[in-house]
Amino acid sequence: NIFTQQPSYFGDLDETLPTVLQVFNNILHKCGLQCEGASAEPQKLEERVNVTPGNMPLQELKDIVLYLCDTCTTLWAFLDVFPLACQTFQKHEFCYRLASFYELAIPELESAIKKRHYEDNSVYADLWRRISHSRKKVMEAFHILINQVCLQPILE
Repeated sequence: NIFTQQPSYFGDLDETLPTVLQVFNNILHKCGLQCEGASAEPQKLEERVNVTPGNMPLQELKDIVLYLCDTCTTLWAFLDVFPLACQTFQKHEFCYRLASFYELAIPELESAIKKRHYEDNSVYADLWRRISHSRKKVMEAFHILINQVCLQPILE
């Protein structure tokens, strides 16, 4: 793979991971949720808006679910084809932050999708399929991380 041909790419990956983590923080922010330690900056009072997945416009909910689905699938695919990257991910406390994100965002989004009234039932079906896929890919990515960072060193 490209990382064995160009080891300096590990440094690039290390520099990129804060951006990946920011993607999850952005999703939480758009949903009106806050991840513990997600931001070192204080929030401006005028920015405090009570937007939740349950009361946001349908198009915004769709956009968030699509963004989440794309992000989770890409993350899983990368770790699946290149599990050695897990060590670099763990330097950024990725397991902890991914678990925190999952705990805050996924139940809120699932609940919002279930409770919303849809004019077209296919929209509900599509959102539910995508949030379920996202949930599965987060868990699979977490499994790869735990396996590589915690279990494999014990077995070796």
